[in-house]
Amino acid sequence: MSNFQRFFQKLDRWRLALFLIFASSLTFAGADLDKVLLVAAQKYGNQGLESVSAWRKLLLDAASQTESAQIRQVNEFFNRKIQFEEDINIWGERDYWATPLEILGRGQGDCEDFAIAKFATLRILGIPVQKLQLTYVKARIGGAHSTTTQAHMVLSYYQTPNDEPLVLDNLVSDVRAASRRPDLSPVFSFNTEGVWVGGAQSRETHSTERLSRWRKLLARMREEGIN
Repeated sequence: MSNFQRFFQKLDRWRLALFLIFASSLTFAGADLDKVLLVAAQKYGNQGLESVSAWRKLLLDAASQTESAQIRQVNEFFNRKIQFEEDINIWGERDYWATPLEILGRGQGDCEDFAIAKFATLRILGIPVQKLQLTYVKARIGGAHSTTTQAHMVLSYYQTPNDEPLVLDNLVSDVRAASRRPDLSPVFSFNTEGVWVGGAQSRETHSTERLSRWRKLLARMREEGIN
């Protein structure tokens, strides 16, 4: 590719970025969408811009919906848009937690990345953090009578603190109540406010200070325009 071709390819990306930035004046308290789009243009080119613009459209479309509708729309969006892949094949690391921009830019992610992207998107839509927990589970694989499990992460949504949570999972297309997921055994859950052993709201809350990977991820998200 010649230097002129590279220049015009880059110019096309920036034109698309500027078009998307001015396409809507709606803003969200949890994200600087203009900055996210510009970072997507710089890091991932047209593919990243297309994915982030689809995500932006999701936010615009879901903004006026009920929480239950937002939960379903966000779960479906990422389950359809993102292809599952192991961290080692995407990032060259055994355990890498990607930001929403990174998973959209690459179009790939593992279970943690799906759960984190859904958590961040629902927070941007205004769902209170108290209703959302990233939950590490042991997932039974191989059928109902199997004793084989693997580590897995899902997003749990509590309509009220005492309600049974709904589970948003990249392995299952629809949102289901926890009682309909007997294949999942909670180990611990967390959000930006604390850590809960066993995923139970009523148990002791612990600080997230020991979750260094989580704190570093939140810092990278802020750099990309997502608070």
